[in-house]
Amino acid sequence: MGFSFQCQASCSISKARAGVFHTPHGIVETPRFMPVGTLATVKGITPRQLQDAFAQMILANTYHLHLQPGEDIVKDAGGLHQFMAWDKPILTDSGGFQVFSLSELRKISEAGVSFRSPRDGSIIELTPERSIQIQNALGADVIMAFDECPPSNASKEEVAAATARTYRWLTRCIEAHQRPSEQALFGIVQGGIYLDLRSQAVEDLIALDLPGYAIGGVSVGESPELINGTVKHTAPLLPPNKPRYLMGVGTYQEMVQAIAAGIDLFDCVIPTRFGRHGTALVEGKRLNIKNAQYKRDYQPLDSTCPCYCCQNFTRAYLNHLVRSREMLGYMLLSLHNITELIRFTQQIRQAIFNDTFTTEFAHWF
Repeated sequence: MGFSFQCQASCSISKARAGVFHTPHGIVETPRFMPVGTLATVKGITPRQLQDAFAQMILANTYHLHLQPGEDIVKDAGGLHQFMAWDKPILTDSGGFQVFSLSELRKISEAGVSFRSPRDGSIIELTPERSIQIQNALGADVIMAFDECPPSNASKEEVAAATARTYRWLTRCIEAHQRPSEQALFGIVQGGIYLDLRSQAVEDLIALDLPGYAIGGVSVGESPELINGTVKHTAPLLPPNKPRYLMGVGTYQEMVQAIAAGIDLFDCVIPTRFGRHGTALVEGKRLNIKNAQYKRDYQPLDSTCPCYCCQNFTRAYLNHLVRSREMLGYMLLSLHNITELIRFTQQIRQAIFNDTFTTEFAHWF
């Protein structure tokens, strides 16, 4: 099976929609949160646990997998699905975000980006063609175009230049893509907080008729109000028959607002990063399980949560594990947090079918 997206239900008040994205490794029911597995592993979580958490699609990182173990090793293992024993859909990012996050280590030119490896100091050349070549070798279902993500404090001229370069790089990505029937190449809409640049970028990308589209360059230092305004403007401009992916967003409020604008897919490192720091997400609240108030708290994190952590362990036990710096504590919290965010998007999906989205989730707007 190739790639297709069908909208199954829509909200009568907002632009929220529920749909299904078909990929060669199965379906993704949207809206959906996708856990991040940077190095072909979601930190502390087994693939079986991911399935139990209702994960349908996960992410891996092109740049980091290129550094370690190298895409040739992954390819020789049968691709990412075989290598990490995950038989459901996978998305790889392009390495473009590292252009933003590793600004101290890189130089950008029209050809691409040269990095100084944080591992051994060697120079790595990452071009649109090289990014696609690596992603073709990794074998994910969805691959991302190589883009330039300007920082939030960039001037409009700098953002315009980066957006134009992102488009030129995208055309080179399309040209370099060797596996279009097996891997869907998504374009990325840049433009910062400048809505006219976003509109032009969408217009340019739509003309290329790609299998899906992402909104990038948000959650890189702007205020929540600016993020919401940018997404609210941009998402409805994207084709209704293609999946829409908002990159790097995973808080409850951001997801609700983005879904109301018509976004389908999200990813964020929040659930496992919080888990590794002893923080649990419960109904939108952040609980620091190390706090003394949980020492004798013998209830589960969330009595309504079906995850292995909530079904078997108390807050008191988790408090003990985290205070003792036991690995199990961080793993259980990460598992719960992933389950929590996926459940949240599942509940929103059901509310869209029931046409109760704007009333049920009004407190998040």
